[in-house]
Amino acid sequence: MKRLCVMVMLMLWSCEAVAGVISSDFVKLSEYLPEAILEIRYCTDYNFVGERIDGYEAPEALLTREAADALREVSDEVMEHGYRLKIYDAYRPQRAVNHFVRWARNLRDTKMKKDFYPELDKRVLFKQGYIARKSGHSRGSTVDLTLFDVKASHDADMGGTFDYFGRRSHYDYRNITGEQRANRKYLREVMTRHGFRGISTEWWHFTLKDEPYPDTYFDFEVR
Repeated sequence: MKRLCVMVMLMLWSCEAVAGVISSDFVKLSEYLPEAILEIRYCTDYNFVGERIDGYEAPEALLTREAADALREVSDEVMEHGYRLKIYDAYRPQRAVNHFVRWARNLRDTKMKKDFYPELDKRVLFKQGYIARKSGHSRGSTVDLTLFDVKASHDADMGGTFDYFGRRSHYDYRNITGEQRANRKYLREVMTRHGFRGISTEWWHFTLKDEPYPDTYFDFEVR
């Protein structure tokens, strides 16, 4: 009985600690950055897995307050040039990453191959780094996004789509138009100017350089 009571107390403490982190250190972008468009793919069945991903209980985007402050500066700048930010993903629970890993190991499940990895055999996803057991998103200061052209009423043409597994997603991919390269360059420049860093393999992926939790991988749900 004593051991059970201790376990319950630890569970309650853990829940309170997580709730404290959410309330004080993370913000909802729908409230903090209402001008941004949220298209949270992992809360739908339109993603490379083909079903809603574990941990996404609402189509919301959460970020650490530090990352959200920097993103608000980005938003202010791009809006002056006729754009809005469109967010595909932000904080990602570890349970969602685990879902990706289970999916990647199931080689028979290829229902979304045509849309997201037509050039690849699913067996290479781990080796080539498309799927990993840990994600910077789980630290809370990484965001996947693009630009929405307000005047044209559609996304800026980046020469490729979010979460496409292939060379086309690499920032320096050359087999695209000059306009598409310019759009990628502008997005990266404005994100870098406000404290984010990009990666070479995904034009849409950015992490706050001075992220507050560089070694912590959270697992609370997106609600």
